[in-house]
Amino acid sequence: VLALDGKIKVVGEKILASNGKEVDFESALESCEEAGGTLATPVNEEENKAILGIVKQYNRYAYLGIKEGETSGEFMDINGTPLNYTKWHQNEPNGKGRENCVEMYSDGTWNDKKCNLNRLTICEF
Repeated sequence: VLALDGKIKVVGEKILASNGKEVDFESALESCEEAGGTLATPVNEEENKAILGIVKQYNRYAYLGIKEGETSGEFMDINGTPLNYTKWHQNEPNGKGRENCVEMYSDGTWNDKKCNLNRLTICEF
């Protein structure tokens, strides 16, 4: 039996997987890209819940594939596409250009955060 039970989730057209490692944003993105994917980026409630399932499983906040753009407070996916779906925690984002990455809390809401902190890596394929 593969020891991947619960480590891989399929949601819509995406496959989500985590290696359980906590690293900074750039390292997380790099490891996802090396595996042929990218950082998990929810585009709807269903995907957000699937990512949350992994966050809860590891009981760790996770980076999402979302970064702040040139304009302070304007977030987009890592390809530069504006977000059509967001799930910000109350009073977030509040980094005003100082917190350029986004993490998911264990309740499924999002928070803008500095990119040098170690968070759970969750990739999408």
